[in-house]
Amino acid sequence: MNVDGVFVGEPSVLGLRRDRPVLSAITKARVTAPELNLTELNLDGDRQADLTVHGGVDKAVYVYPAEHYPAWAADGLEAEPGGFGENVSLSGATEDDVRVGDVWAWGDALVQVSQPRQPCFKLAMKTGRKDVTPLMIDSGRSGWYLRVLRPGTVPTAGPVELAERADGPTIAEVYLVAFANYGQLPEDKVGAALDLADRVLATPALAASFRGGVQSTVDRWRARRAG
Repeated sequence: MNVDGVFVGEPSVLGLRRDRPVLSAITKARVTAPELNLTELNLDGDRQADLTVHGGVDKAVYVYPAEHYPAWAADGLEAEPGGFGENVSLSGATEDDVRVGDVWAWGDALVQVSQPRQPCFKLAMKTGRKDVTPLMIDSGRSGWYLRVLRPGTVPTAGPVELAERADGPTIAEVYLVAFANYGQLPEDKVGAALDLADRVLATPALAASFRGGVQSTVDRWRARRAG
């Protein structure tokens, strides 16, 4: 894996929604220094506008695979590193490769994969495309968040090493469970879907808030099916 670029930003007005200004730090600038400090909550120079849904220890750093930019361009979206609000543009890994709980050595820091990204309306405002949220969900090109196990100084370019491989589900599997339309699954697929959901929910390294959302979705579907 290789860090191709690091991006940070402070909250600013992204636009208007219902005639009210929307604050967001999704617009980020490339860090030109060779390295910067990573704390348990943020890279230096990076903050979040709404801490009720963004940031926190389980979402300290947002990583996006560089391999996805050409696919977005094919969808007619101007895609460039930093354009999705990511802190790190990374080559050499995608959602199919990365597992929840994987630990990486990045410079002096140790970081751990915690959950996929859940796109919100601010991504649509940033890109000017109302369809970008369903496109991200349908394609699974979500990227993922990292929690910081050991703060330190991190390089803004160069290799990231896998320090510990987890046995949990991949980011792609977690995304599939989180956004599956369970009610439309063929009957012969239900058992496998529930087995995967249970495996995701049993993953200790999965961010608690994300697990709670998945649990609610699966519980509602099971209750409807039982009723």
